[in-house]
Parts: sequence; C-alpha cells; structure tokens
Amino acid sequence: MATVLPPPSKRQKTAVAEKARDQQDIDAIPNNLGSVRIHFFDQSTGKPTGSPVAVPVADATVKNLELLLNTLQGNDATERVPYRFTFGAGGQVVDIVNDIYRAVLKPGLTTTEDTISLHYTPQAIFRVRAVSRCSASIPGHGEAILTNSFASSSSSRMVTGSGDSTARIFDTDTGTPLHTLKGHTSWVLVASWSPDDTTIATGSMDNTVRLWDPTTGQPLGQPLKGHTKWVNSIAWEPYHLRQNSTPRLASSSKDATVRTWDTISKRIDLVLTGHKSSVSCVRWGGTGTIYTASHDKTIKLWDSTKGTLISTLSSHAHWVNHLALSTDLVLRTAYHDPTGHPNIPGTEAEKIEKARQRFEKSATVNGRLSEQLVTASDDFTIYLWSTSSTKPLARLLGHQKQVNHVTFSPDGTLIASSSFDNSIKLWNARDGRFLHTLRGHVGPVYMSCFSPDSRLLVSGSKDTTLKVWDVRTGKLREDLPGHRDEVFAVDWSPDGKMVGSGGKDKAVRVWRH
Repeated sequence: MATVLPPPSKRQKTAVAEKARDQQDIDAIPNNLGSVRIHFFDQSTGKPTGSPVAVPVADATVKNLELLLNTLQGNDATERVPYRFTFGAGGQVVDIVNDIYRAVLKPGLTTTEDTISLHYTPQAIFRVRAVSRCSASIPGHGEAILTNSFASSSSSRMVTGSGDSTARIFDTDTGTPLHTLKGHTSWVLVASWSPDDTTIATGSMDNTVRLWDPTTGQPLGQPLKGHTKWVNSIAWEPYHLRQNSTPRLASSSKDATVRTWDTISKRIDLVLTGHKSSVSCVRWGGTGTIYTASHDKTIKLWDSTKGTLISTLSSHAHWVNHLALSTDLVLRTAYHDPTGHPNIPGTEAEKIEKARQRFEKSATVNGRLSEQLVTASDDFTIYLWSTSSTKPLARLLGHQKQVNHVTFSPDGTLIASSSFDNSIKLWNARDGRFLHTLRGHVGPVYMSCFSPDSRLLVSGSKDTTLKVWDVRTGKLREDLPGHRDEVFAVDWSPDGKMVGSGGKDKAVRVWRH
C-alpha cells in the first residue's frame, strides 16, 4: 500500500500562501508605465537635493532610490546611508515601503505625468541585531523587580528597583551584582541614571527620592523629602539645559504634585501644583518644558525655570497612564553617541554643546524645532500632540482595553503602544496613522522598548515571555521564554547590544544576540 502523505500543517499552508502573495506582488508592477520624475527633499530642512531625476517606474524601488540619492550626494559605496522615504499629498503622509508604484501610483495619489517630491530621513547607519538568547539570569532581589534601566553611556551596567525596598546595580558583561542600594523602607518604583551617568535616582513608596553614587553604591546625602505619598516617576533635567553645573531632577507623586530638586543642595527647587489626582508620569523636555500626565485625565505643560503652568491638554476620558517624548533617547544619552563612537568631549562646555546639537538634530522637522508628545490612557485611546498646540494632532483608536505604555522610536517616526488587550500597535508618529498590530502575547503587555536603530521592538508581558518584533514588517523575530512569571520591566541598552528584563520571578535576565 502506498504511503499517504499527511495534509500540510497550518504553518506550511500560511508559508505557501505568503510566497504566492509575494510572487503576485513582484509581478504586479506593469512594464508599460514608462518613467516618472522624482525630486528628493531633506525632511529635517525642507531643502531639495539635486534636480528632478527620471526613473523607470518598474525600477523605482526603495533600494534603487537609496542608491540614487547616495549617488546624488556623492557618497562612496563604503559610505552609503540607508534612507526612509515619504510622500505627502493633501495632508496625507505615505511611507514608501517597497516601491513608488504600490505606494503612490496604484492608489492614485499622483500620476507619472507629475514630478513626485520624496522627503527622506536617514536611518541609523549602525544596525542592531535581534537579541536571541539569555546570557545571564542573576538572582539577588527578594521580591518582584518593578523597574530597570541601562546606563546612558554603555550596556555594561544596569540598575533595577524592586519590591524588597532595594535597588541593585549589575555588571551585565559578567552577569554579576555590583552594589545593593539600601535605604528605602518600601517598594522602589522607579530608578533612573542621570544623563552623564554620575548619579542614580530612585523613587519609592516611602514617599522619598534618593540619590546614589553608581561607582560605590553609596547614598549621596540624605533622601529628598517633600512628597506626602509615593513617587511614581522621575525625570532628569536635559544635560544641555544645566546651569552652573547643577543637575536638577523632577519627581511626580500620588500626592498630585510634581517637585523639582537641586541635586547638589538636596533642596526643593519648585513645587508644581494643579493636578487633582495622582501624577502618573513626568518628562523634562529639551526646550525647558516639563510634561506631566495624571489620573485627573489631563496632561499639563510647565515652565521649568519659573514653575508656571503653560497649558493643559484635556482630551482623555479616563486616567492618563503614561506619556513619551519624541526626543526621549537623545535626552537620556546626552553627549554619549550610542552608535559606538567613543568620542566623548573633553570639557564641560563641549559636552553641553554636543548634547544641544544632538537634541536639535533629533527635534528638527522641516526646519522647525518641535518636540512631539504621545499619551496613553485607560480610556483605550492614545493621543498625539504637538507642543505648540492644545489640540491633539491625532486620536489613535484600536486597542480594546486599557493602554499601559507608549514609546517613540529613537528616529521619531514611529509610536508603539502596549495594552492589556494582549497586543502592541505601531503607529506613524507624523500623522498618527495605524501601521501594524503585533499579536503573539497571550497576556497583557506591560511595556515595550525600541532598539536604538528603530528597526526592532522588544515587549514584556504577563505571559512570562519577551518578544522581539520586526518593525517594518510587523512580524515576530524572536520569542524569548525564560522568565518564570510576569515580566514587568524591560529596557534595550542605548548601544543596542543587550536587553535587560525583570519581573515577578525576582531574577534579572540579560539577553544578547
């Protein structure tokens, strides 16, 4: 009797269908469309690059456009820069993902008779590889790990905060604990490195903020007391805004206030009052504005020098859980270059100047300096804001449950939102357009974090796994099981080499390629 082959599995059927679809797409570009004139414009300055160039429609793929643009700029084959291209028409911004025909001509946004204006932004030249294995599982904490953060300058040190009232500093290269930061009397909810890596700040449920020396693990003076309830969030003053070499710090609390501190004298600098409920998140922007999100459904903008209220953004219908700035990574790393170039300036003035240049380059769009803000709420929605207006740029709808966390990609072009509906959604940061839903987790997703080159995203979930996603395709790159319980905290090091995670199983895990 002849052997009967088993029917194809679901995975095999899906692979065959995708292959057929891809083949169809390749064959879908007609050869009789002739050429189209393309004019390149720099997204950050708005200035044109060269003259319009005639390109055959069949050859107008992203790869060929990159090659053409690099040739127009006179770059050698060894200096080629990868670019992202966008086309704007009637207030709509379209990403050129594969080629001009499918993105622009087929939908009827323009014709081959017109000159197509393409805006380009350089992508990160260094490429981060997806982490794929757990290189260290480090015990030590006695309770769940609630927060973690890599140092601003390298991936070799990471701080964690835990429910056992301590924070710990780990050497991630060797997978060993360096220091235990003892002093808090309740859960450590937040831990953050200063932009120059010389200080760690921790906020706790004991209502205090403490400062620590990361090289010795010793406390720097007395705790910062003033809040009457626990500390939810901490934000350091951007390095380029420092005056008289005095770093300042902002902390937000369940007591509905935000306080800024002079970290040298350990005194309260400003008290920002106005929220009516717990302030869940604080960010200190590169233009000197402090942004706060609260359970009173509002977001407030404050002047960090006078302590006065600039504006109130009120569109959410429930608690605002989290907010993120488009310049978060640049402000976090200051004058450190995460691409691996160890050219740290020598003097304080040079460091401040380099930090300012990096911020201005990141925040400049179409020749204008502007930070963008995104907020996530329990009303299942996300709002995208420009700092120059009190009206939202876009309302991002689609999640079926509360949205717990939002983050911008380092290049400022994408937003990732993590929700209790077990999914992550990707959005275009320019206009709030929906791009992908990343499905794979079988429990609420607590947070997500982009790789420094904006090509990958890592997420941590209640289902005990981390997952690495390809941002361009919206597909799963790596599934990272290993934790024995919920994953509360995840961070991708600014140099892209490692991912650190922690959660309910009390172990810190370090992941590498």
